Amino acid sequence: MTVYRKLSAEEISVLRSHMCTAADWNDVEVTEDFTPEYVYYTRFSGKVRLGCFRKEFEMAGGIRKHSGLYHASLHNVTVGDDCCIENVKNYIANYEIGHDCFIENVDIILTDGRSSFGNGVEVSVLNETGGREVMIHDRLSAHQAYIMALYRHRPGLVAGLKDIVSRYVESVTSDRGTIAPHVTIVDAGYIKNVKIGEYCKIEGTARIKNGSINSNKSAPVHIGVGVIGDDFIICSGASVEDRSTITRCFIGQSCHIGHTYSASDSLFFSNCHGENGEACAIFAGPFTVTHHKSTLLIAGMFSFMNAGSGSNQSNHMYKLGPIHQGILERGAKTASDSYLLWPAKVGAFSLVMGRHVSHQDTSDLPFSYLIEQQSTSYIVPGVNLRSVGTIRDAQKWPRRDGRKDPDKLDCINYNLLSPYTIQKMLNAREILNGLVKASGETSDTYSYQSAKIRNSSLHKGLYYYDLAINKFLGNSLIKRLETVPDGDIDVIRKRLEPDTPTGKGQWVDISGLIAPKSEIDALMDDIESGRLRDVDEVNARFHSLHSAYYTYEWTWAYDMMIRYYHLDPGNITLDDIIRIAEKWKESVVTLDRLVYEDAKKEFSLSSMTSFGVDGDSDQRDRDFEEVRGGFFDSNTFVQAVLEHIRVKSALGDEFLSRMKTTRG
Repeated sequence: MTVYRKLSAEEISVLRSHMCTAADWNDVEVTEDFTPEYVYYTRFSGKVRLGCFRKEFEMAGGIRKHSGLYHASLHNVTVGDDCCIENVKNYIANYEIGHDCFIENVDIILTDGRSSFGNGVEVSVLNETGGREVMIHDRLSAHQAYIMALYRHRPGLVAGLKDIVSRYVESVTSDRGTIAPHVTIVDAGYIKNVKIGEYCKIEGTARIKNGSINSNKSAPVHIGVGVIGDDFIICSGASVEDRSTITRCFIGQSCHIGHTYSASDSLFFSNCHGENGEACAIFAGPFTVTHHKSTLLIAGMFSFMNAGSGSNQSNHMYKLGPIHQGILERGAKTASDSYLLWPAKVGAFSLVMGRHVSHQDTSDLPFSYLIEQQSTSYIVPGVNLRSVGTIRDAQKWPRRDGRKDPDKLDCINYNLLSPYTIQKMLNAREILNGLVKASGETSDTYSYQSAKIRNSSLHKGLYYYDLAINKFLGNSLIKRLETVPDGDIDVIRKRLEPDTPTGKGQWVDISGLIAPKSEIDALMDDIESGRLRDVDEVNARFHSLHSAYYTYEWTWAYDMMIRYYHLDPGNITLDDIIRIAEKWKESVVTLDRLVYEDAKKEFSLSSMTSFGVDGDSDQRDRDFEEVRGGFFDSNTFVQAVLEHIRVKSALGDEFLSRMKTTRG
């Protein structure tokens, strides 16, 4: 604990000679090592405490500035050791400033009255007119927000969550703001009721008010030129730049908001990226990305999503106002100039092209295209399973997780195939087979959710879904048996038994976290009953579910495998296992071959148009090769697909050989 003393008469005399003044010099206290040598033109009022000034700051370009106070007014402020505070146009009031801070050329920094620094602000997400408000706070995870926004049919649960958050808000409410150690604030305007974490840099910011910037050494935060922020929380590793505006927003870990982006009443969770466009009342789960000036995201829920240029949605029924909402499930994309009239729901890993006004719900047809032709919406089921873009997305998301903070708020499951998506494919098979049964095998088109499905698309969709289901179940089986040595079937049957009954039944995607619905329900029951009473206890439960994913996944996969392949769980044979493994190998190789063929389109002659602009075909080919990193067979992604085929084929052969040896 830092010990402070009164100023000596000699120190007061030196300070006065440096043109410093105080309302009452007895209210100014200093550390034992304080010297007045580096304090000039400073006005003190209220209770002020000062550390010592020993270090120099080296600035860009090589200039050095000594720590100290120069041309500043301080009211009820504590200044830590080795800070440099210079050219404060108005004043700094009611702040605790940590050591090694650099504050220069600012207008005003103040805490006015008691503040919770953005904690407890209600964000009217999804529904602009209210009804789904989420109380933001420093420890908010995407999963907490998901429950608070979407489970309004359980008022006791929502009340319990609000009570938990309110207790946290009260714990951080104070009449003193905090600027943590190693903070830089330069050329900034108006800063009011903002809590600033360590190693944060605020440079050229226009105005920030009522917020928390949860920067730390592992994951610093940067707030850039011209930024305006009101009623916000900004998490570790995030950046808000280039005249962007945020109002009533939560900016999650390692998010980037820049290039004049405008967002109001919106939540952005881990690794979201927003530039140029506009967001209003959106729930942006992990990896929601939008880059374009003409793109508006409004009243929607997204995750692992890339918005094409000119993407737009409408939430008005004009007589009633902006009351509608939409959901694009994980991995869904919008193409350029796409449009969706809310309410609508788009299935996981689907692509939306064109304009759609008939309120489709394709959530049980994942990996599909929703396209418009002559003002009619068409669904192409399952086609994204063979898309090279889908596979590349699945590979890039883990690599683009920019979170450096060891305390990660969001639990992110990157799996393309999981109980969540496979259960939807099983539903899709029932739906598509039901359409055939109802309308006949020879129908040219089938009607579903105010859209059309062509005959050929339907049957290909069934084929793609079957491949993916076989791939997932086979993956799970082979992983489960990888440590089983050659032996009798009884040993194998014992190994196949799940470690826990948890995992059967429906699974849900709680904005990045994939888990059994039964466990999410149990967690919500504990919130509702008061057994969970702290925001970090809630987060710990989510992390526990996330870490147990593969244990629960096997329970689900085993149960589904029994039903899908019509097995007798008490009498599984080696022939059954071999049959599943053979289906797995065939499905993996077939899907990879489909992706391989899709990738070829990127290297067609038409794709080379505009390459080698002033030369012949030979120059065009060389130009294409230099820019695109080689031709088809030498492309790194294509090589990775071929290697995946080789590795998985070898794995399948090894497993089948082991099982056949066991059988023999």
